[in-house]
Amino acid sequence: MLANTTRTLTEAQREQWAVDGYLQIEGALSPAEVDFFSKLLDDKVRTEPGYEPAPGALPRGHYDWKLPDQNKDGFMDRRDLLPCHQAFIDLIDRPRIFDLILDLMGPYIQFSMSQAIVRASTDTFPGYIHTDGGQAQKSIRVSETSRPLAVKVMYLLTDVTAPDSGNFTVFPGSHLRLFPEKPERLPHPHMPGAVPLLGKAGDAYVFPHALWHGPSPNHSGKARKTLLYNYCQMFMRAYDFSGPYAGLLERCTPRQRRLLGDLGHDFRPGDFFYAPEDQEAVMTGT
Repeated sequence: MLANTTRTLTEAQREQWAVDGYLQIEGALSPAEVDFFSKLLDDKVRTEPGYEPAPGALPRGHYDWKLPDQNKDGFMDRRDLLPCHQAFIDLIDRPRIFDLILDLMGPYIQFSMSQAIVRASTDTFPGYIHTDGGQAQKSIRVSETSRPLAVKVMYLLTDVTAPDSGNFTVFPGSHLRLFPEKPERLPHPHMPGAVPLLGKAGDAYVFPHALWHGPSPNHSGKARKTLLYNYCQMFMRAYDFSGPYAGLLERCTPRQRRLLGDLGHDFRPGDFFYAPEDQEAVMTGT
C-alpha cells in the first residue's frame, strides 16, 4: 500500500497504475473529515430526497428523485451530492488527490459525477463486478501509454479490514484486456483473479473506468460508507449534469467552475474539444 506524500505520482505508483490499474492512497481524508462526511450522509443526505436508483421503475444505471431507506445502516446510492453542502464542492479539487488526477489525466478534464454509496450488512447481496460508463464505454480501453478517458476516486468512510465487508474488489490488469463476460460465467467478487482490497476509513482508491471492479458481499455486521468522485476528459459528457452547472458556479473557485463546465462564455461550436487558452493554468493553479 502506498502513502502519497508528493504532488505527483511516484515511480512506484506509475508502475502500479500501468500494471494493476489502480492506486490505494492512505489517509486521503483525516479522521475528523471522515466523521464529518459520515455524519453528513446520515443526517442530511439520507434524510432528504435526491437522485436514487429506482429498480423496477427505471433501467439500471438511471436514477429517480426519491428518498432512500431511512435506516442509517440501510442501502443508499445517492448521486449529485454537490448541492447538499459546500464540503462536497470543495472535495472536487482536494489537494494531493486532485494533483494525482491531473498527473494521470492531464489538464483537459472536467468533473462529471459525485456519489455516496452505503452498502448494508446483509446476507442477501452477493456483490457484483462491472466497468464504469455504460454499455458502449465497457468495450473501450486505452493503451498502456494513453491518458485515461475517465478516472474515479473512492473515499472510504468506514474501515474495511477483512474480506466480505463490502470490499472494493478489483481484477488487477483488467483495464487493458477484454474480460470474458458470458451468461454462464458472469464476473463476481469470488471468481479467480478477484482481489478484495482492505483499507482504513480515510483511504482512497483511484481507478479508471475500464478496470473491472465492484463491491463484495458485506457480512461484517456494519454498513460500509463511501464517497465517489468521477473525472473525465472534457470532450465527454458529464454523468450528473447536461451543461455548465450554473446553479453551483457562484459557490465555486475558478478551477471548480471550469471543472463544472464554465468556460467563461456562452456555448459555441468547438467548446470542450478545444479548451480555453488558460485551461492548463486554471487546472494547475499557476
